[in-house]
Amino acid sequence: MPDALHVAKTGLNAQQQRMAVISNNLANVNTVGFKRDRANFETLLYQNYRDAGAQTSQTSQSPTGLAIGTGVRIVSTEKLYNQGNIINTENSLDLTINGPGFFQVMMPGSQVAYTRAGNFTKNAQGQIVTSSGYPLEPAITIPTNATSITISNDGIVSVATPGTSKLDQVGQIEIATFANNSGLKPIGENFALATPSSGDPIPAAPGTNGGGMLIQGSLESSNVNVVEELVSMIETQRAYEVNSKAIAAVDGMSKYLTQNV
Repeated sequence: MPDALHVAKTGLNAQQQRMAVISNNLANVNTVGFKRDRANFETLLYQNYRDAGAQTSQTSQSPTGLAIGTGVRIVSTEKLYNQGNIINTENSLDLTINGPGFFQVMMPGSQVAYTRAGNFTKNAQGQIVTSSGYPLEPAITIPTNATSITISNDGIVSVATPGTSKLDQVGQIEIATFANNSGLKPIGENFALATPSSGDPIPAAPGTNGGGMLIQGSLESSNVNVVEELVSMIETQRAYEVNSKAIAAVDGMSKYLTQNV
């Protein structure tokens, strides 16, 4: 009886954690560049009472074993980096990476973070920064007298200034690609950090080294599918209820034994 209670309890814990993952996906349905998470499950250790192939007599073997599982757990959460919808904003500093890759941002402490959110702006010095004020890496500064900003598909930033008919190039945006995007460590604020699992970043101009091209005046929306998440939520709720009923059934069996044995 205690074993059955423990198994059902692990089911409750796993489904509760999965519900937290789903809730976070739904909460970020309008977050620019957000990539939805998926909870991955695995079985816990099995109690092996008899191995398959064990001798049942001098001339026969057991065709199957006797093994009872001890439950389940969430072994990992994985971000799914499929492309989100592209939304036209007509803002010159809104950028979308159409394909693989991440914008590079210099965090406090000289640590580089990576993001798919391209809703950039300018700070008081004219430097291109994120909504949190962290500068794009490599740093790009827009002159204060610039009348327009043009960013090409391959990341070249040019500006128009009064008194001249040609565009002046002021910088080159680079994007980073990784061998394993799922190995990146999310830290909040739409940022992720490189880890040994993700591999080292490979910075390059957009459209090279397998990276996507930039689209100016647009943003990548969250890749969360609300209908799919709602179906997963209902599935998780039903699984949680079934595990709860298993606990109630085991409790009833224990009461029966206590009262009648």
